[in-house]
Amino acid sequence: MRDSVLTGEVLLRRGERMESLGAGLFAIVSRLHGFGADALLLADFAAPRQGERALDLGTGCGILPLFWCREGKLAHATGLEIQQAGYDQFRRSILLNHLEGRLCAACGDLRDWGPPAGEKLFDLVTANPPYYPLQSGAACAQEPLRTARQEAQCTLADVVGTGARLTRFGGRFCLCHKPERLCDVLCEMRAQGLEPKRLRFVAQRVGCAPWLFLLEGRRGGKPGLSIEPLFAVEDASGAYSPEMRAIYEPGREEDD
Repeated sequence: MRDSVLTGEVLLRRGERMESLGAGLFAIVSRLHGFGADALLLADFAAPRQGERALDLGTGCGILPLFWCREGKLAHATGLEIQQAGYDQFRRSILLNHLEGRLCAACGDLRDWGPPAGEKLFDLVTANPPYYPLQSGAACAQEPLRTARQEAQCTLADVVGTGARLTRFGGRFCLCHKPERLCDVLCEMRAQGLEPKRLRFVAQRVGCAPWLFLLEGRRGGKPGLSIEPLFAVEDASGAYSPEMRAIYEPGREEDD
């Protein structure tokens, strides 16, 4: 069992728990700063290539950078979060997993944040942005949930613009979003110099309407969009599909 105290501070605070990510890794999560299937799907879709440096915008509890550490390809990842509580959960997850050399937690506003002086732009930038414009979607009484779900702190243009600003030429920018915002995302990415290159829809089962899409753009890329096969979360019986089981249980797909 993991120690309950690290470097003199309490590891888990009231309302928090440790969530297993497989491969011996854990994330510290809470009701206000947790993660859903969309975050795991994005982490898998955008998986860093060998030796890449990555940045996750609006990282919350840091689930994407932590997930990427299940494999050894990532050189380094930074998770940027504007909310202090989410940032602190990620910071403690880094300590918990002894990943200080591979991950960095940063607290700040993505609209004006930049890497430390002398550091290069990123090979990969990801974002799981708020899905709903302000004053639309289900109202959130609590500020952390409102920031995560509605464009209260940043708009789609802010997120894509920051992605373009911090992605190196030839690098990748990946996000997930609701299908009804696909036209908005495609237009915004192309306007910001991020050419859409890969698109994959996610549905609960084959035959159901998609509830999410995953999109990759390349900074300075040439036109040409590849539509990948549908990702079905469940099979016909309602159990997780082999692809989804492989995300939740590393190595499971190879064993099937």
